[in-house]
Amino acid sequence: MRLQFCEAMVAQSANPAMLFLTGDLGFMALEPLQNAMGQRFINAGVAEQNMVTVAAGLSRQGFAVWVYSIAPFCYARPFEQIRNDITFHKLPVRLVGNGGGYGYGVMGPTHHAIEDYGVLLCLPNMSVYVPAFDEDLAAVVARVAGSDRAAYLRLGRGEKPQNYDVPAYAPWRQLTQGGGAVVIAVGPLAGSYIGAFESLPFETRPQLWAVTELPLEINPMPTELSEQIKQAGVLCVAEEHVRRGGFGSELALHMAARGQTPAKFHHLFASAHHFERYGSQGWLRRQSRLDVDSLLTLLACA
Repeated sequence: MRLQFCEAMVAQSANPAMLFLTGDLGFMALEPLQNAMGQRFINAGVAEQNMVTVAAGLSRQGFAVWVYSIAPFCYARPFEQIRNDITFHKLPVRLVGNGGGYGYGVMGPTHHAIEDYGVLLCLPNMSVYVPAFDEDLAAVVARVAGSDRAAYLRLGRGEKPQNYDVPAYAPWRQLTQGGGAVVIAVGPLAGSYIGAFESLPFETRPQLWAVTELPLEINPMPTELSEQIKQAGVLCVAEEHVRRGGFGSELALHMAARGQTPAKFHHLFASAHHFERYGSQGWLRRQSRLDVDSLLTLLACA
């Protein structure tokens, strides 16, 4: 999604108050943005804590500030600065983390971002955006730019099937229709399920939804989705994030508080930072049973 993100940012760059800070990353992808912004594109070096504090100060002066890095270096290393300098002061700094989830799989646990949005949503005035498709980036970047809240934009890899027409962007979208269980997937993971779901008979085909904006208190679940869950009686949440603090936990509490708990609730999540071996993002998903075959096996037994 980096190239599509860059295109969307170039479209925003005419705003003279916009500043873009990068932690010495973005090479072979963000050069068009650098060319468009000139001196407003700042390489802050490998100094993420300092970069975030500088971003907060610039935001306090009225600049529209974006901060970019590999995901764990965008939220984990400078967490105290995000907490104290950005969110405690209600500053609308936009954090952009590339390679969300197991995106940098072979680089090991230091590069996994599987607790990112759970950690950040503990902070006040924070919104999270997890685009599902490359085609979402123009709309998502515009929504982030127009928000008065701090934001974390988690970039991954678009995984739509070949010849699939991506529906117009919305925080909640139904991607497959059917008579089976309801599946809600966070971000790009949703795209990896579409092809297999579409090949199933309508009567058993899961009703797949993608959610791309959190938290639920400012992005409530659509009434149509609530009705589908009630009728199906089976809900499965899949997210490339650890269980504790993830979307599945938030949704379960949200539904329980409203007396909407489904008869059966399943949660697929990133099961570990450490494995005996390391491989691609797909391989690590399989270890966590986030792959489509594991999901279909679970649903068949539901």
